[in-house]
Amino acid sequence: MKPSAPAVWAPAGPGAPGAPGAPVPGSALRGRRTAGLAVLLVLLAACAAGSLLIGARAIAPAEVWRVLTAPDGGEASAVVWSLRLPRTAIGIAVGAALGTAGVLMQSHTRNPIADPGILGVSHGAALGVVLGVFLLGMSDLASFVWLAIAGAVIASTAVFAIASGGSRGPTPITLVLAGAAMSALLSGVISAIVLLDHSSLEVYRFWRLGTLAGRPMEVFWQVLPFIAAGLALAAANAPGLNALALGDDVATALGQRVRLTRAAGVLAIALLTGAATAAAGPIGFVGLAAPHLARAITGPDHRWTVPLAAPAGACLVLAADIAGRVVRGNGEVEVGIVLAVLGAPFFIALIRRGRMIAP
Repeated sequence: MKPSAPAVWAPAGPGAPGAPGAPVPGSALRGRRTAGLAVLLVLLAACAAGSLLIGARAIAPAEVWRVLTAPDGGEASAVVWSLRLPRTAIGIAVGAALGTAGVLMQSHTRNPIADPGILGVSHGAALGVVLGVFLLGMSDLASFVWLAIAGAVIASTAVFAIASGGSRGPTPITLVLAGAAMSALLSGVISAIVLLDHSSLEVYRFWRLGTLAGRPMEVFWQVLPFIAAGLALAAANAPGLNALALGDDVATALGQRVRLTRAAGVLAIALLTGAATAAAGPIGFVGLAAPHLARAITGPDHRWTVPLAAPAGACLVLAADIAGRVVRGNGEVEVGIVLAVLGAPFFIALIRRGRMIAP
C-alpha cells in the first residue's frame, strides 16, 4: 500500500483551507502555492497592462502596442515611453522591494504588524535627500537616489550596531527598540532642517508624499542593482527565517548562525527599502499588507512567502497608481495617498476577520 503524503499544518485563521489545527496534505499545499504564484503573476501582468493603457490622455490599446514595438517619436510614443513605461517599471520594482522587505521585517522582529520603515530605513533615506538639498543644493531627482540609498544603509547599519550591543547579539526586541529610537532621532533632525531651509522644505514636502509620477527611466536603472541585490539576499535569508521562527536557541541548536542571518536580513531590508524609498518616496502599507496576502496562500514557510510577497506588493502599488490616475479625472492622486486611504480600512477589516497570520 502506497504511503500517504506527510501532513503540513495549514495557516491559522477562520475560513483558511483546512480549519485551524487540521492537517493539509503536502501535495495539496504545494499545489495551492503554485496556483497562488501563477494567479499573482497574471494579476501583475494585468496591472502592468492597465498602467500602460490608462492615463490622462486616452490612447487606444492598439496604438499603445504599436508605439511600444515601433516607437515613432510622435505624441503617443512620447507619452508611453517617457511617462507610462517608466512609472510602470518603477512601480513593479518598488512594490516587489517593499513586499519582500515587509516579510523580512515582520519575521526578524516576530511582529505581524511591523513595517519595513520600523528600522529607521525610510527616515534615513529622507535625511539623505534633505541633506543633499540643504548642504549641496541638489535638485535633480536622479541624484536623490544615491543620497537616499546611502542614508538608508547608514541608518540600518547604526540600528543593527546598537541592537547588537548585548551578549546575545541583535534580538527582535532590541532591533525594534533601536529602530524606534533611530526613527525618532532622524525625524527630529529632518524637521529641524526643513524648518530652517525653505528649499529643503519644498523638496521634502513633495518627495515624502510617495509618487511614481515624473520619474525618468534613469531612476529605475539606478535602483535596479540595489533591489536585485536585496531580493537575492532575501531569497538566501528565507531558510534561516524558518529556523529563527522556532526561537534563537533552537535555531542555534540546529546549526543556524543567528547573528549572520540577522545581519543579512537587515542588509536586505536596507537595500530594498532604501532603493524603493529613493525611487518613489516613502510609501506605506505595501510592506505591511503584502506579507499577509502571501502568507494567506503559502502558510508560514518563508521559502514561499518571500517570492510571493514580491508580486503581491507590485500588484498593490500598480493598482493604487492606476486608481490615483482615474479618481480625479484630469488630475491624479499620488500613490502613497491612495494606499494610505484604501489600505487602512482593508487592513482593519483583515484584523477584525482574524485572518492575520503570524510570521
